[in-house]
Amino acid sequence: MARKSGPTILQEELYPSGAEGAREEMDDARLVDLDVNEESPFLRGQKRVSARRSSLPQKAANRLLWCAVAALIFCVAGFGAAAMYHYGERSWRFRVESSDNIEVTGMQNVSKAQIMEVMGADIGRNIFFIPLPQQKGQLEQIPWVESASVMRFVPNRLKVEIHERTPVAFARVGPRMALIDAGGTLMELSPKHKYSFPVILGMNPGEPLSTRAPRMKVYGEMVSELDGGGARYSQDLSEVDLSDMEDVKVRVNDPAGDVLVHLGSSDYLRRYKIYVTHAQAWRQQFQRLDSVDLRYDNQIIVNPDVERTAKVAALTPAAARTAAAAGVKPAALLTRMGPNQRAIPKPAFELTAKKLDPKAAAGPKKPAVKARAKQAARPWKASASAKKAATKAKPRSATAQKLPASGGAKPSPAVAKSQATPGAGQ
Repeated sequence: MARKSGPTILQEELYPSGAEGAREEMDDARLVDLDVNEESPFLRGQKRVSARRSSLPQKAANRLLWCAVAALIFCVAGFGAAAMYHYGERSWRFRVESSDNIEVTGMQNVSKAQIMEVMGADIGRNIFFIPLPQQKGQLEQIPWVESASVMRFVPNRLKVEIHERTPVAFARVGPRMALIDAGGTLMELSPKHKYSFPVILGMNPGEPLSTRAPRMKVYGEMVSELDGGGARYSQDLSEVDLSDMEDVKVRVNDPAGDVLVHLGSSDYLRRYKIYVTHAQAWRQQFQRLDSVDLRYDNQIIVNPDVERTAKVAALTPAAARTAAAAGVKPAALLTRMGPNQRAIPKPAFELTAKKLDPKAAAGPKKPAVKARAKQAARPWKASASAKKAATKAKPRSATAQKLPASGGAKPSPAVAKSQATPGAGQ
């Protein structure tokens, strides 16, 4: 068979028509073999392809990158803060120049001088270095200041807000008069305001606040009861004695004469109404109405013994004038003394032996010798005559001192001082 000269071989020539069936079967067998080979678990291991990897994982590299960025930002912020701190510390713009840069609000009874005693040390200082909590504590040491706040405003301004205490009564402490609040804190009298408060007695100089606070609590309870329902009975009181909290005593400023009323420790309003109702009848029944004891439910004692009244120091003239200008009632400015508190006056004169027997002081005489002899002979008559002479020579004043009969006795230092000073003891 001759070979064709053409380069192309046709399919019919490669696979004759009779062999088409055999070709299809062979193709199917190949397909089956391929399927079997793909599903076979015993496949030959394929060759792995090598790949270049980094020394750090990608996740760790990202973390390091973010840490580096954060450190850079932190360093820049630190340098910026340091530069700002240096500028704020050195710049004159942040310095408090004068008192005009200190604003104070809320002052009524506190003076600007008292505030500047505390804040004046901050003039000339950098505003960022002023200790605000320390200044706040010093301002609250002022008696009139209940609370204070200090704020700084850039560049160089301070603001002080004052909240003052509210007085509720006058308090007589030793020889001076002061205002007192509900917590027991004492404040100086203010010339800017005039109040209408009663005067509280029983406050001692130097006592702690923990002692005055319970007394002021009792005072607040009593005033709230007396003023309940719009009665305003507390306006009639000139004094409130809190020396004994079990027996609260009030002095009523009555036009017919002030009266000391014992109200006990409770039920103040009911007991005070008893006094208001029967005061006029008691004045008609008794010659004088000085005090009434209403502590007992079944009896009323008129003009009881008040010897246990606490001794109160007398007000100085300057304190009395200041208290009167502040609104203290005149009845509360008087200093009253109980029967056991009256001081015994010093003797105005002293009887010496010369004044008692001028003839004996002139010198011995002969008749006197005879008289002495007779007295020696009759001693019972001499003693009787001596007693009679001593009785006649005794001064009527109970405060005069009795001297012995010897002429050489010297007067006591108190009497000598009174004799040396003209008008002493009178």
